[in-house]
Amino acid sequence: MSAAAQAAPPRAGRREWTALAVLCLPTMLLMLDMNVLVLALPHLSADLEASAVQQLWITDVYGFLIAGFLVTMGTLGDRAGRRRVLLGGAAAFAAASALAAFSTSAEMLILARAVLGLAGATVMPSTLALISDMFKDSRQRAAAVSAWATSLMVGVALGPAVGGVLLGAFWWGSVFLLAVPVMLLVLLTGPKLLPESRDPAAGRLDAVSVTLSLATVLPLVYGLKELARDGWQPLPLAALAAGAAVGTAFVLRQRKLADPMLDLRLFGDPTLRAGLLVGLLNATIMGATGLMVALYLQTVAGLSPLEAGLWLLIPATTMVIGVNLTTVLTRRLRPAHVLAAGLALAAVGQFLLTGTSGAGGIALLLTATCLIYFGTSPVGPLTTNVVLEAAPPEKAGAASALSSTGGEFGVALGIAGLGSLGASVYTARVTVPDGVDAASAEAARESIAGAVSAASAGLPPGTADELLESARAAFASGLHSVAAVSAALSLGLAVLIVLRLRNVRPSGEGHGHEPAAGGDAPQTGTPRADTAHAG
Repeated sequence: MSAAAQAAPPRAGRREWTALAVLCLPTMLLMLDMNVLVLALPHLSADLEASAVQQLWITDVYGFLIAGFLVTMGTLGDRAGRRRVLLGGAAAFAAASALAAFSTSAEMLILARAVLGLAGATVMPSTLALISDMFKDSRQRAAAVSAWATSLMVGVALGPAVGGVLLGAFWWGSVFLLAVPVMLLVLLTGPKLLPESRDPAAGRLDAVSVTLSLATVLPLVYGLKELARDGWQPLPLAALAAGAAVGTAFVLRQRKLADPMLDLRLFGDPTLRAGLLVGLLNATIMGATGLMVALYLQTVAGLSPLEAGLWLLIPATTMVIGVNLTTVLTRRLRPAHVLAAGLALAAVGQFLLTGTSGAGGIALLLTATCLIYFGTSPVGPLTTNVVLEAAPPEKAGAASALSSTGGEFGVALGIAGLGSLGASVYTARVTVPDGVDAASAEAARESIAGAVSAASAGLPPGTADELLESARAAFASGLHSVAAVSAALSLGLAVLIVLRLRNVRPSGEGHGHEPAAGGDAPQTGTPRADTAHAG
C-alpha cells in the first residue's frame, strides 16, 4: 500500500449518510420553529390574552436563548459527548414543544419557548461536530455540510407555508406539535446511528465562564434587536455596553484558565478567522436584505404574511439549488473563487433592488432577490466547512458554535444597522398630508407599517391614498439605500475572500490548504489526533 493510500482518511458509508439525514431533521426543524410562529402569533395571542410585551417575549425569547447558549452547548458537547448533548436537547425540545402546544397562559408559553431555545442551542453545534467526526474525507465532508446547510434553508423557507397550512386545518398549538415526532425519531435512531465523540483531554466546564458567556451574548443580541425595533434608545445602548464589558471579562478569564471554556487559540488560525468573519458579514447583509424584502412584500405590495412567505419560496429555492451546485463546483474550483463569483452576482442583485419602485414591482424584486440568494448560497456551507477543517477535531463543537453564533450576531447586526439606515431614509422622505390626526401622523412618520395602519383607520380615501403613495415611495428609497450599501459590502467581501481564503484547495484535492504567502505553514490540513469514540 502506498504512503498516499495510507494517509487517505476513511470514507463514510451507508450508516454515516443515513445518520446525516437524521441530523438534518432537527436542524431543519430548528429554523422552521423560528419562522412558523409569525402566522400563529395573532391566533395564540387572542386565545391566551397576551399583552404586547408578552407577545414580544413569546417571539424573541426562543432566539435569545439559542444565541446565548450556542457557545456553552458546543463546548459542553466537546466535554460530555456530542451525541449525548444532542439527544438530551432533542428530548427537552420534544417535551417543551408539547408544553407550548397546550399552554393555557402567556406566561406558560413564554416558559416553554425559553426551554425550546435552550434545547435548540444543542442542535447546530452538536450536529456540525458530529458531521465533522463522521465525514473525514474532504469531498464527502463538503457534501455533508452542504446537505446540512440545505436543511437550514428549507426550514427557513417552509416556516410561513407550513404555519399557514397547519393553522388552516388545526389550532395554533399544532405548529409546536410538529416538532414532537421529529425529535422522537432522533431519539430512537440516534443511539444506533450516531457515534459518540468528545475531547478526550477536556476538563470540567467552568461555571463562571458559562455565566460570563451568557452575560455577554444575551445583552448584545437584545441590544441589537431593540435598536432595530425602537431606534437609538438608552436601554439597548446600555445593554450593548454591558455585553461588551462582560465579554472583555470573559476573554480575560479564558486566557488565564488552564482548561478554558473557549480555547482562544482557535482564533490563531488565519483561515478559521477569515471563515468566521466572512460568515458574520454575509449574515449581516442577508439579515438586512431579508427584512427589507419581506417588509416590501407585506407593506408596499400589500400581501399577507402567508402570501409573502409563498412568494419568497422562489428565491429560497434558488438558494437551495445554489448550495447543491456549490458542492459540485468546489470539487475542481477553489472555494475562494466560487465565493467571490457568487458575491459578485449577489451585488448585481442588490443593484437591481435599487430600481424597485414604490408603486409595486414584485417581478423585479423577486428577480433581484433570486440573484442575491443564489449568489450568497455558497457562503454558508463553504465557510462552515472552512471552520471545521481549520479546527482540531476535539474542538469541533466549540468551532461549530462560533460559526453559528457569528451567523446569529450577523443577522441581528444587519437588522439593527442596515435596517436602521432604511428606517432613517424612510423617516426623512415620507410626507404626511393634512387631515391626519397627530397620533396617526407620528406613527406614519416612524414606519411604513404605521402609515398603512393610519391609512386604514378611517382616513378619507384621497388622504389615505396620498399617505400610502408617499410612504411607499419613502420605503422604496430606504430599500434602495440598504441595497446600495449591501452591494458595496458584497463586493468588498468578495475581495476579502480572495485575499484571505485563496489558499484553500478544492475539496477534490484533499484536506487543508497551500502555504500562505511568505512560506508560513498552514494550521489546517496537518495531522491531528483523532477524536475519542465510544458506542
